[in-house]
Amino acid sequence: MRRNGKSTPSARRQDTESYKAILRAAIEVFADKGYHGCRISDVARTAGVAYGLVYHYFHDKEALLEAVFEVGWGGFLARVREVAVSASTLEEKVRRIAQIAFEAYRRDPKAVKVIILEIARSPAFEQARRRSELMDVIRVSEGMFVEAKRGGDLNPNADPLLCAAQLFGAIEMALTTFVLGLADSHTDQALERAQVQLTESFLHGVLAAGAELSWKEPRSAGGSRPTKQSRSAKQI
Repeated sequence: MRRNGKSTPSARRQDTESYKAILRAAIEVFADKGYHGCRISDVARTAGVAYGLVYHYFHDKEALLEAVFEVGWGGFLARVREVAVSASTLEEKVRRIAQIAFEAYRRDPKAVKVIILEIARSPAFEQARRRSELMDVIRVSEGMFVEAKRGGDLNPNADPLLCAAQLFGAIEMALTTFVLGLADSHTDQALERAQVQLTESFLHGVLAAGAELSWKEPRSAGGSRPTKQSRSAKQI
């Protein structure tokens, strides 16, 4: 309802709810049908809104895909940046970043599927802008490897930029195995095992000689963890 040409609080709240419903529906349709198979009418039907209302917010399905990317990737980048600039050790930062990525998949596997398959690897999305925004997470993380190298915590032969690229490349490919159904994603234990394997493999390759890892096994079915051990880092 409008008064004197202005939206009332209830109207603005309804608009916000409609926008969120459309965005959620877009994620569902993109994940199920892919970008090319998605139609605006599918999104409207899934959201339970009028066909024209989708066009009120988004002029086409590319704008819808861009909005999904901005919401999902923006939140992920902000959390990674927070970890990268923290006072934690390099090992703690790597473990936390991997945890953030796997948590995102646990919470919303369809959104992660859309970002990986329909955005990160799709020519349909605006190439230059997408490449720049996807690179932001690598640039942000490069700083933590530069800092670790100065402090002697990183293998002196390791390139910080390549370390950042390898970390996120490993995370992307690990999550892709779940997105494509190649790995069991039906239990938290399976996801946690994959997260631990990824971080241990990565850290063994980049930490300086003599560094020790705080080994952390996934919880057993009974909820308990094996005794914590330390392992000397190995060089590739």
